[in-house]
Amino acid sequence: MPREIDRDGVRRLAAQGAQLVEILPASEYAEDHLPGAINLPLGQLEQHARTVLDPGRPVVVYCWDSA
Repeated sequence: MPREIDRDGVRRLAAQGAQLVEILPASEYAEDHLPGAINLPLGQLEQHARTVLDPGRPVVVYCWDSA
């Protein structure tokens, strides 16, 4: 079930092996993203999630928009 978490929660989950997914467009992902994060733009998330993500590991989906 989706839920919002803070930075410490992201750090803790990442340290435990969670998958980090950046959902902004590839060009913005290329500019900056969290170490180890993969890029699945929001419009492609549902289509590709099952083939790209490991269903046995937690997933942190995030969006960094400085605007």
